Amino acid sequence: MTTTTLAVLVPLLPFLGAVAGLFLGRAAPGFTRPLAVLPTLAAAVLAVLVAVRQGGGKTIDAATQLTPTGSVPIDLALHIDGFAALVAILVGTVATCVQVYSTGYLRHDPRYPSYAALVSLFTSAMLLVVYSGDLMVLLVGWEIMGICSYFLVGHYWETPEARAASLKAFLVTKLGDVPFLIGLFALAADAGTFRVTGILGTVASGGLDHPTLIALLLLAGVAGKSAQFPLHTWLPDAMAGPTPVSALIHAATMVAAGIYFVARLLPVFAASAAAMTVLAVMAAVTMVGSALAALAQDDIKRVLAYSTIGQLGYMAGALAVGDRGAAVFHLLAHGAFKALLFLAAGTVIHAAGTNSLSAMSRMSGLAKRVPDAYWTMTIALLALAAIPPFAGFFSKEAVLVAAEHTATGESALAPAGAGWTVLVAGLLTALLTAAYAARLWLLAFRGRGAEAPDHGRQPIAMTTVLWVLAVPSLGFGLTAGYLDDWFDGHPLTPTVTTAVLGTGLAVVGGAVLYAVWRSLAPKRAAVAAATVAHPGAEGGEVEAEALDLPHPARDPGDPGRALLGPLHAAAADGFHLDAVYRAAFVRPVLAAASLVRFLDREVVDTYVRGAAGGAKGLGWLVRRAQTGNVQSYLSALLAGSVVLAVVAVVLANVAGA
Repeated sequence: MTTTTLAVLVPLLPFLGAVAGLFLGRAAPGFTRPLAVLPTLAAAVLAVLVAVRQGGGKTIDAATQLTPTGSVPIDLALHIDGFAALVAILVGTVATCVQVYSTGYLRHDPRYPSYAALVSLFTSAMLLVVYSGDLMVLLVGWEIMGICSYFLVGHYWETPEARAASLKAFLVTKLGDVPFLIGLFALAADAGTFRVTGILGTVASGGLDHPTLIALLLLAGVAGKSAQFPLHTWLPDAMAGPTPVSALIHAATMVAAGIYFVARLLPVFAASAAAMTVLAVMAAVTMVGSALAALAQDDIKRVLAYSTIGQLGYMAGALAVGDRGAAVFHLLAHGAFKALLFLAAGTVIHAAGTNSLSAMSRMSGLAKRVPDAYWTMTIALLALAAIPPFAGFFSKEAVLVAAEHTATGESALAPAGAGWTVLVAGLLTALLTAAYAARLWLLAFRGRGAEAPDHGRQPIAMTTVLWVLAVPSLGFGLTAGYLDDWFDGHPLTPTVTTAVLGTGLAVVGGAVLYAVWRSLAPKRAAVAAATVAHPGAEGGEVEAEALDLPHPARDPGDPGRALLGPLHAAAADGFHLDAVYRAAFVRPVLAAASLVRFLDREVVDTYVRGAAGGAKGLGWLVRRAQTGNVQSYLSALLAGSVVLAVVAVVLANVAGA
């Protein structure tokens, strides 16, 4: 079988599994789980075979015209380079782990068949984005992911939070997709093709007429899909969906699509220094702001959501300094440990019976209840904090090295100012990342108070997946020196300067957080004693308010609150960006809708009702005139004739005068 045929099967198999799952989910429920797992697993295996055959060398290109358009043609095209081959493996592996994990996590959910089918369709759409060599075909996968995210985030549609989160995710991403679509058309108009190879050739020859405009329009779509400032607000709210969905969206699909798109078309963005500067600033604000917000969150999944936003900021920063190898390397490493973090968090939430870190801090023995989640989550948090030799250390250092080279003038692919912006923001974020990772670990697994509830042993499907993902989280970074061929031959090894700075700041961040946590031990002990006195208090915010215990946002034992001080309230609310959007966009739109409704009801409907009333009144008059008396009809006819004659005489006299 040819490599092209194998590559076509990679996105096709999950799609066929999704279709079969939708049709057979209720009629033959015994086939639901095999149809969810096996096609995705087969796609992952085929993605590995495609990568082996591609070998990081010559790009695989194949195309057939989809339909004649009369202008710019649209092709069913494959464009598989080293980046595409590796990202496809990531997508297939994480999606398979999510499907396997979901068989245990949602084993009692009556909506599991539709959920599994949507996850397969989501996976197929992302694989289409990864392998596509035509931007219009890529757009199809891009939009299918948006639709699937709407349904998956709103899986628990009976809760208002899930409904609001799914709608918000859909609308915010669509807000970026509109300029993105315009940018694609403008790019095709300049290049004369939607093919990736044709566009890159046009850029190389200097044939792009409007590089800044095109790059900024495309960046709007990237900001929405990859949750970059200022279109990142949908991602924390998307935690209302099932935890496996969060793992899939955050690790391998959806948010990775925007970063991958920029990496694939980086020469288009590099053609505009202004666009690279905008991307650098956007990445820097995203990194630092999300890290501060993560340090203030009480919901364990929202901490991880803001963490994802920050790590995506690292990837965008690498692209802003012109190093797509570092960006994709961090995308791959992050995909492994972030999927592990979310799936382990799902196990912890199930064991604790709550998402609240403050509630977990009032429990003892949670680590003993879920030892697999405890150890694997520890590995993933160390990778997130970029502690050597875990995967996150090597990939984050690759980003910092790229920023250092640009800042010092060793790389001319981006302005030096962009390099300094990314480098400073990246180092500050390294400190904050270690701090909120340490806070999450301490509050979740080093609590004091009543014993954590015992829900029994977790399903083997869930615990096995955790250890599978722990392997790349621990060792993927060590392969950096062996994957240069897949990353344009660019070395990804850290330098001494960035390694010492990055690791040193991470250690400082974790140590400071730990010191603050230790200093707050008496306050936590008092809260734990109150919780023991009121056993129902570990449920979260409602119980805390009812029993006069500290609200999670005001928990005196929270080291994040003590560390941030007066900034804590704003950080916990995402720096009130949603309030800004409500004031700037939502309220004006609602006011305009109210005005339109008023005009429709009071003006348009008034005219319609008036016309109907006039016709009705005229009909009433005509009906009243129909008496059936012939003499009345003749009299009316005669009177009318006399009136017409008089009018004719008068008009004739006026005309003669």
